[in-house]
Amino acid sequence: MDSPTSRSTGRSSLAPVSGSLCVRAKMDNDPRINQAWTAIRVVLQSEFSFYEIKELVGLAGMDLTELAHLVQKAGGGASKGQLMTAIDQSFARFVPDEKREIVSHLVQEVVSRRPDCKDRLEGYLARFGWGLLDDRVVPLTIFDPKDLEEITEAPRADLVKAAERIRDGDLSGAISAACAAVDTCTGAIYEEYQLGNVQNSSFQERCKKALDAVGSLQLMEDQLREIGWEDDRVAPFRNNFQGALNHGAYVMQTLRSGMGDVHGTKPILKPLVFDCLRWAEVVIRTLERK
Repeated sequence: MDSPTSRSTGRSSLAPVSGSLCVRAKMDNDPRINQAWTAIRVVLQSEFSFYEIKELVGLAGMDLTELAHLVQKAGGGASKGQLMTAIDQSFARFVPDEKREIVSHLVQEVVSRRPDCKDRLEGYLARFGWGLLDDRVVPLTIFDPKDLEEITEAPRADLVKAAERIRDGDLSGAISAACAAVDTCTGAIYEEYQLGNVQNSSFQERCKKALDAVGSLQLMEDQLREIGWEDDRVAPFRNNFQGALNHGAYVMQTLRSGMGDVHGTKPILKPLVFDCLRWAEVVIRTLERK
């Protein structure tokens, strides 16, 4: 695979499109990625040695030949500060998509090598609207990582993938991944409760059948009564909540059909992509309610 430097043209490859909300494959430039870099470089400089920093940025996709002249020597040579300044200059030459790749790879390497730095890094990133979800950098406007802790590993992995795709500008891929998260969840329920061949049901039917099987709405009813809700309030709430989930599943399956082309050939309304991810989280959280 070509390194980001060899692919870089020095300018963004984003093509203009008509309409303020319509995009095809890539999101608009997000200046916050430079702020995310600022958060990560602080940890790099304070927690890693001169040559560890070189190794990490190289693994993240930066061109180490640009840093080859910077070496440490006994009693002289380049300082760590000079190295970081050179890395800053190199990072600035990448286009936004490449910067997001570098930041993502760096965070995974840093957390893998220094797990004790994770809380500190999360704190820095959060100042600029970023969070860590399964050690991957995602905008906090998509998911709050803390909210996904109770979701089981398999569908959560798909939601992480959806968030990463939004971060990387692959909006159609984000819709597909969000729907795949629900597919993963309903597929497991079909198997556990022996509901038949999951492929024989539409996305919306699959969600409804899985919801009926797990009984999470009945559990919600019981919990509402336990906290003092009267029956005349519980019943309409449940009916409307169930209807909302059914409508949400319809919205998701329609977006998957109309905008979920993984080749990025269909126009997309960006706000609806975020709605699709939020519906996926609500549906999965309800299906997994114990």
